[in-house]
Amino acid sequence: MDEKETILNDYAFLVSETDEKGIIRFANRDFCDIAEYSLEELIGKPHNVVRHKDMPKTAFKDLWETVKKGEIWTGYVKNATKNGGYYWVFATVYPFSSCDGTNGYLSCRRKASKDEIKKISKLYEVWIIEETK
Repeated sequence: MDEKETILNDYAFLVSETDEKGIIRFANRDFCDIAEYSLEELIGKPHNVVRHKDMPKTAFKDLWETVKKGEIWTGYVKNATKNGGYYWVFATVYPFSSCDGTNGYLSCRRKASKDEIKKISKLYEVWIIEETK
């Protein structure tokens, strides 16, 4: 059975906040709606609850290495929905200090274009093959 793709509209802006270990502390309505989770289902869960099996480990290794150095990471991510579908986003992940004084990460995501998805899908396929060698 083919997975159902959810295509973001041009105005969708998915935002989530995690602690330093990647545990979700906040998710906006766009993120909840696209990922098909309620806010209550996401709070306290690891952000990788939306990780899709087609994502190469290399991409997340790069993300974590970048943000743990205090730098901003950008990249394309294929995420899984609660009901077994998927959606593509262009993500920007920022290290930051929350208003309560704790450190964490803020992720802001927008729609990825068909051309962007086509290019990055080919690259990710190569990375996954390399990871399995």
